[in-house]
Amino acid sequence: MSRAFVNEDAEGWGGSGRRFTLPPRDDPRYDEAAALAMIEAAADGETGSAEQATGYYWGEERLKSYVRHILKRARAEKNEEMARAAERYLR
Repeated sequence: MSRAFVNEDAEGWGGSGRRFTLPPRDDPRYDEAAALAMIEAAADGETGSAEQATGYYWGEERLKSYVRHILKRARAEKNEEMARAAERYLR
């Protein structure tokens, strides 16, 4: 595979080609890790990359309970970017 092809692919849907460390899909912690990946990526303006990596779309109902915990923690830590991203997700 040529280097040009790799670079071109990284600029496609999903943005930067950011990598996410997620447990196996059948791991009971997967959804929690996916929620955190979505919110962290959204705070960095890379929602598409997280959607592609997790297999979930923005606003997925299944992740909302985890996002509520992320929001609570972000507010306690005064992490405004993470709190804003979590609030957007929960709308």
